[in-house]
Parts: sequence; structure tokens; C-alpha cells
Amino acid sequence: MALKPRIAESPEVRLIDLKAKPFFIVASVEVGNTTTKCILTATNMDTGTTHIINKVVKMTRDVRGPKPGEVVFGRTLTGVELTREAISELVRNTLVESVEKASLDIKTDLHFVVRSTGVVAGFDSPEEVGEFIRALADGCLIAGVPPKNMTPPMSLSNIPQKLRKYSKLEKVIFDGAVAGVLPPIGSTGVEIVANEMEGELAMAGIKEAAKLTDVDFRNPCISIDFGTTLDGRITSPDLPYAKTVGNFCGYAGAIPDAIVRGSKLVDSTQGTALDVLTDQKSPSFLTLKMKKKVIQEYVKKVSELIIIEKVPRHRTRYGSVPVSSEGADEVGVVLIGCDVGENGSDMGKLTLIGMDICKKHGLQLMTAVIDEVMADVVCRLVKVAKDEGLIFEDSTIGITGRAGITGNKPGLILKCLDELGIAPKIDERVVFVDDGLARGASVMARCMNSLGTPQHPLGGLHGGKCILGQRVKLQNK
Repeated sequence: MALKPRIAESPEVRLIDLKAKPFFIVASVEVGNTTTKCILTATNMDTGTTHIINKVVKMTRDVRGPKPGEVVFGRTLTGVELTREAISELVRNTLVESVEKASLDIKTDLHFVVRSTGVVAGFDSPEEVGEFIRALADGCLIAGVPPKNMTPPMSLSNIPQKLRKYSKLEKVIFDGAVAGVLPPIGSTGVEIVANEMEGELAMAGIKEAAKLTDVDFRNPCISIDFGTTLDGRITSPDLPYAKTVGNFCGYAGAIPDAIVRGSKLVDSTQGTALDVLTDQKSPSFLTLKMKKKVIQEYVKKVSELIIIEKVPRHRTRYGSVPVSSEGADEVGVVLIGCDVGENGSDMGKLTLIGMDICKKHGLQLMTAVIDEVMADVVCRLVKVAKDEGLIFEDSTIGITGRAGITGNKPGLILKCLDELGIAPKIDERVVFVDDGLARGASVMARCMNSLGTPQHPLGGLHGGKCILGQRVKLQNK
């Protein structure tokens, strides 16, 4: 029997309903290595269903250059220089365009804004990401977002009138746990990986989106976000809050980007797979069958350059992402990384392979190779987690991000996970989600405002009840 990928898709929502019904409207503003996005979501507090209102996507490489007197405090994975002022302008323009496109008002209709970044390659330590987050905040403020819409409310009176009856703020406060999972922070307060927040949002977003499928994606679970850089979490079956027992870091979409740069169809330094593969059709079944041997030969060449392992203790950067391997050991978190050489030293070899593929066989075969390679990356990541004892009897797996859910990747991923033998009926345990990070921003905003939907819980264990009562007891102690 063929494996069937579970792909979460949001129902549409009308503007008239956004105004009349109890919708909690959140903007997710993310500046990533490849794209800068503002995605508006609306959660119906009666049903717990989150809808994607719209999304505005820009290429981060198009951010304006530094002006005289501005300080460059970071770079994207491809070396685009960033200043606080330039990032603020990019965020403002993207946010304003998104809200206007939805015919909404930033000050009266937008309830909360969550900002995040996947741009970590140009930073020297996890702490420096804080400066970037402040730049994002500047952009939101310039766009007209009230400061109160970016921080947890102090009291029920700070929550919009039509949403107050849904808030549990008088029973529980926001204590750092998002969707029933505690972040892995050591005694020094230093994050384990620089893009920890991105991983937190992706997991929360997958939990929310899984409600649209028949997959119960509550704890224990594994989330993998395949943006340009890799992030994600592995959680335990603890109550009321699961612990983060594993973190992913390193390269993800940067791998197909490097391969595609060999095609000569994109810029040799700034080009991405999005530039050429977004509208590219996947090869037909007949083509895949006829070219199977050639495809596998290229997949083997590429995969031999990709290192997937438990991050060695001495590393302070893995796959260009700043990490605290000692901090991970301190709190019992296993860091699982994906690198190409050491911090991308072999990326150029991937480009040469891409050049050979395109020259001899064309773009369509390159698409097939990339699909197979990324499916293999997923399975190797999961295998390390399995070998480290991080997969529990009822663990589920969620995948989001462009390099994990496009093309034929979902079917290929299910096939190789099935071969790993981690669970029977593997397709009932895996969910594929678009815009996981943006959905997670909506969940985080709800957690900060204690806007719970006990009838549709995100926290707790598979098949279990809402953990609100346990949280109340814990906080009363």
C-alpha cells in the first residue's frame, strides 16, 4: 500500500469574518538568509483554527546597502551586509505592504507581532542575534505597531475586549513554554544554538498545522525546519511541559542553493533554488525510472559531501551556525548538525556537481537529484536522533521549510523513514507543513497572551487532555 503524505493546508478566511468573529490576528515578521517575509495569520478562538490571511515575500539579498556612518553587524549566508537601519526599513516596508494588502489597519486590527531571524551565519555568537531582533523591533515600531503588541500583557485589561473571555491570564502567566515545550537554556542563560527561536516557532507552528490533519503532533515529537539554515527540536514525553532533548542546526536549503548555482541560470553567489525551481515541474515517473541509475550516482556524490552527526563538543560553529556545545551538554541536549565540509568549506564542490548535472542532463534531472538528496538528509538526521535514544515509542515527525516539503520530497521522505523502521504506518506519524514558522508566531503570541483553546490543546501528550490544570498547579507552587 502506497504511503500517503499528510500535508497541512489552511482554509481561506473572509475579511468580513476577521472583523466580526473572535479572530486573533498576528503578523510574523522574519528576516531569513534567503527571504524576508511578513505572513498574517488569524486564529478563530472558538475553533482554534489558524488561517493564513496573506503573505508578502521579498528576497533578503535586495536589502539596501550600508549608508555612510552605519555599522555592519552581520551578514547573510551569502555575504550580504546588514545594518540595523537597513533591516528596520526592510521590515517596515514588508509589514506595511502585507497589512495594506489585507485591507487591515496596523494599529486597530493587528493584535500582535512576532519577529524572528534565520540570519545567523554572519554572527560570532548566539548572543549577537539579540541585536538583530532589536533591529526587527525598530522596523515594526516605525511601521506603526504599538509597543504593547510586541510584549506579553501585564493584565487582562491590556488584551482587546473581544478576546478577553478567551484569555486564561488570571489563571496562568506566560512562563517561557510555547505549545507545551520548555526551551533548552543553560544556567548561564546562553542559547544552545543561535537560531533557537526559529526552531521554537517552527515546532509550535507544526503543532498547530497538524490539527488540520489526522496526525496528533503533540509531545513527544520531532520538528525539522528546512529553510536556508536548519533548525528544529526533539521533545520528551514529560508533563506538564516537555523538555527539549535535541536540537538541529547547520545547513538545509543552502544545499540545493549551492547545487543550483552550477546551472548558470542564477547568480553564482546570490542565486537560490527558489529562483529556478519554484515553477519547475518534477520529472515524470517514466523519466525517473529511465534515469534512476544516473540520479542515484549524483545523489551519492552529493551525499558524500554532506556530514550529519552529533555536533562534536569542541565546535563553536556548525554549518555556519553559532552553537554552544558545552551548554548543550550541561542541560542534556543533543545537538545534531548538518554541514558540508567544515562550515560550508565544500559548498563549491556541490556547485561543480550541479554544473555537471545541468550540462549533461538538464534542470529537470537536477530537481530529481535535489529531492533525493534532501530526503536522504531528513533520514540521516532522524537516524542520528534514533541512535542517540531520542525517539520514543510514539514520537511523531513534522517537517516544514522549502527544502523539505517541495517537489517529490514528501513521498521520498516517507519512503526512507519507513525503511528506517522507526514506527509502523509511518505516514500516520509524519506531517508536512507550509509556513511553519509563521504559524508558530501565531501560537507564541497566543501563549504570551494566555489565549488558550483547551478544547483543541497543543501542549500535553498524544491523545492526552489539556495541561491547563497542571500548569495552574505548577505556577501556584
